[in-house]
This record gives sequence, structure tokens and C-alpha cells, in this order.
Amino acid sequence: MNMSQKPQETALSRCPGCEEPLEPGDLFCGACGYDLSAVPEPPQDRPTIAIATPAGEPSPGAGSGPAPEAVEPAPWQAPGSTPGAERSVPPGTRVDGPGASGDFELAAPGAAGAAPDPRTSPDPALAPSAGTKVCVACRAGRVDSDGYCENCGHAQPRERDHMEQELESVAAVSDRGLRHHRNEDAFAVSTTALPDGSPAVVAIVCDGVSSASRPDEASAAAAYAANEALLESLPRGTHPQQAMHEAIVAAAESVNRLAQDPGQAQEHDPHRHQNAPACTLVGAIMASGLLVVGWVGDSRVYWVPEDRTTAPARLTEDDSWAAQMVAAGLMNEAEAYADERAHAITGWLGADAYELEPHTASFKPDRPGLVVVCTDGLWNYAESAAEMAAAVPEDAYERPLHGAQVLVGHALDGGGHDNVTVALLPFAVPPQGAGSA
Repeated sequence: MNMSQKPQETALSRCPGCEEPLEPGDLFCGACGYDLSAVPEPPQDRPTIAIATPAGEPSPGAGSGPAPEAVEPAPWQAPGSTPGAERSVPPGTRVDGPGASGDFELAAPGAAGAAPDPRTSPDPALAPSAGTKVCVACRAGRVDSDGYCENCGHAQPRERDHMEQELESVAAVSDRGLRHHRNEDAFAVSTTALPDGSPAVVAIVCDGVSSASRPDEASAAAAYAANEALLESLPRGTHPQQAMHEAIVAAAESVNRLAQDPGQAQEHDPHRHQNAPACTLVGAIMASGLLVVGWVGDSRVYWVPEDRTTAPARLTEDDSWAAQMVAAGLMNEAEAYADERAHAITGWLGADAYELEPHTASFKPDRPGLVVVCTDGLWNYAESAAEMAAAVPEDAYERPLHGAQVLVGHALDGGGHDNVTVALLPFAVPPQGAGSA
């Protein structure tokens, strides 16, 4: 029997109406009665993609017979992928990157028959107006108040998830970490001049208290207020240690004001207990050969000498349960910090703080070194001064931004359980006898 004389059989193995298995020769589905003769015949030809011949090269088979029949190219297989998972590209086919002259002739956007791409062809009603934030994924839709694109639904990265800043003599990096859903740390770095024209360098690092409401707002408000207070008082000639004390007070007042404006709190996180916004603060000032540090809470300042043969030091004492146990002689440091209550803080900025007690200290280093100002998101992975010095790269004194990036990476490699923020200030000391005969 010739193929043309065979009875027409359905090309389907399952009914399009109810998905029941079909027998060869069925004209109707035995389960639902679907008319299988209404199923359109499959197309006789398969779509092809023309493969262009680069200019100046002869066509395959030119002069030796008819051109080869066009075939459907197989899907591209990425280098190193599992063999057989996809068929490889036909030999000689180029898969150049952006900007290269491709070998595939693809339909132009908007060509007849081409399906519109929702990422580049948004609903006109969703198109962003002038001045509206545009989606970073589709570059077409506007971003709603929850941080999602109204066109493609892509969640937008938040500015505070990762922040970096570098000035001539200070650099800082802050990262959300690997476990938290947002970054509740904040920092501010700046430079100014004292009345005699000599430079002053400032770094402020704040860590929002996660158990409080709006901790991200608290840390941002505190860092901004402290930095602004220092930029105002240092050029007036206020002693750096007094200026630091006043800056911490200004930061505390700024955080206190957030408790008086609870309008955003419920919308910000409807399930969070509405206690007062709170954060910790630590800061450093380099001015006139002095290093002044100030803090409230458990963020820290470390000193790492440029000459690594000399000992590093921690310059702050935590306002924490563990520090209190050690100070009272009830536990040694190893025992205290191994306790689950170790990180319970006893001092913070916020309207519900028991009492504001800014701590300040002044140092006069006799050798160059690096000042490390950080939250516990970093020092949890380098607690002692020696561990912190070992984590600081050798070239951090010359490349503070790179050093800060490496330290954040150290915390992320360790698990990144918390937000991580660190500022590095290279402290220069004039050579002894400079200017003498």
C-alpha cells in the first residue's frame, strides 16, 4: 500500500480537549467526544533562520552545485554545560557578544509577526512619566512605592543594600549581608579644615537596633546629624573631643525625634512591635595629630599600625552585657562573649534609652597606622585586635577603599549574618625631627 493510500490518522497522542490517550485512527475522542478531524494539520515546513555569509567569503558549496538546504539551527549550548542537555551550535556558526556583527538575521522589533516584548513594550498606562523612577530591569516601567516595577514586576535593588564612598583620606563600605532583608547600618565620612587651615577627617558609623522599629531610619538620621554637627563645630575651633561629644548628643536628639513621628512606622513594617527607633554610633576624628573616638553601643574602633610588627589595639569598650560581666569580674572575656546574652546592648541612641552616656577618648599615635571604624557585623568575624589586624590587607594604608571592600568580604565569607559597615582612615605621623637642621 502506498503511503498516499493510507487512511488519515490523527497525529495526536492525546485529546486536545481532555488529555485522554488516543488510539491510531480515532476520529473522535472516546472520553469527551472531541472532533479530532478539526485539529489542524501540522505545518509541512519548519521555520528557518538564515545564516549570513560574511562579506568577502565564498558561500558554502559555491561553484560545486546547488546551495545546501536551510536547516533549523539547534539551540546553543553553553561551554561547560552538560553534554546532551542541548544540541550544540552548527559548526561555523558565530555566537558573538554585544556589538559584534551577528550571523543571524532576526526580525526587527515591531516587525510583522514578531511578538511584543513586555519588557520593552509596556502598557502605555504603566509608562513612567518625567521624573519618575524607572525599572532597572526593563528600563520601561515605573517603580511603585513598594519597590517593584509596575510593568515587569522586578524588585528594585535598594540604594542602601551596598554603599561605598571614598575621599582622599577616608573610605567606607556598607553591605546588607547575606541574611538580613535590608541594610540597617549607615555611615557618613567627610573632611573639613580647622581654623588654622589644617585638615580634619571624620568617619561616623551607625548600626540600627533590629528589635526596634525603623532601625534603618534611626541609623541614617544619627549618622547624618553627627556628621553635620562635626562639620559645623570643628571649623569653629571646638576641640575635637568636645566636638565628638556634642555630635553624639545631636545624633541622639535626631533619633529621638523619629519617635515623635510614628506615621510611617505601621506602614514600614506592620508586624513589628512599635518601640522607639534606636541605633548605636561610633565615630573617629583625625585632626592636629590627634585621634579622637566616640561611641554609644557596641560598634568599635581598632588601631592597626602600618608596621605590622607592632601590636594593634581596640580603642573602644562595648556597651553590652558581656562587657559588663567582664568589667565586674564575673566572667572572663571568652566566657562572656560565648554567652547567648553577650550582644545584648546596654547603651544606645533612642527615646527609650535609659540614659545617654556618650563615651569619648583621645589618642596621640607616635607612628602611622590605620583606624578601623566598624559595626559588629564585621568584628563578629574578627573580634580581637590581632584578628582584625590579620583581616586587614597589607596595602589598606595606601588603598583604604580596597581595604574596606576586603574587610566586608571577610565578613560575608564568614557567613554575613548581619549588616556589615566599615570605615578606614589612614593616620599619618610626620617623621621625627622633620624640619630640624
